[in-house]
Amino acid sequence: MPSTHKKVIVRKVDRDTVNGYVAPAHFVREGKLELLNTTGNVVAIEVADIKCVFFVREFGDSDSLSRKTFTTRPRSEGLWVRIKFKDGEILEGLMPNDLSITTAEGFLINPPDLRSNVQRMFVPRTALESLTVLAVIGAARRQRRGAEDVRQVPMFGE
Repeated sequence: MPSTHKKVIVRKVDRDTVNGYVAPAHFVREGKLELLNTTGNVVAIEVADIKCVFFVREFGDSDSLSRKTFTTRPRSEGLWVRIKFKDGEILEGLMPNDLSITTAEGFLINPPDLRSNVQRMFVPRTALESLTVLAVIGAARRQRRGAEDVRQVPMFGE
């Protein structure tokens, strides 16, 4: 594991939680989450057994979100999504509007309240019943092509 580790609280499907540290770049390998628990042992947890991984500021029982939905339209760029877990719980968040960031195992989502203990969430695809895109926020606007400049001399036989 690299020298940089992020604090996480892993909430399993059976409501059990595990505290530990993960490597931020590649924490899911071969269908398992590699976690260095607080006692110093490396633990591999099946992605299918995970409901959500909370990247937190501090460990504690505050892994639950203070707000699960946005009160108003988000201001940050990204995809505003609503996820519904198989157990019926509903959360909203912001995902990057970039397909190269998403993985086959799941999604990284920013929670509605970034000032809370939870800074980011990893949600495995196996834990979801549905994922709905509510809005695309701050999409880059395409510039309109104006009329071609007739003053420009064509070059290279165009």
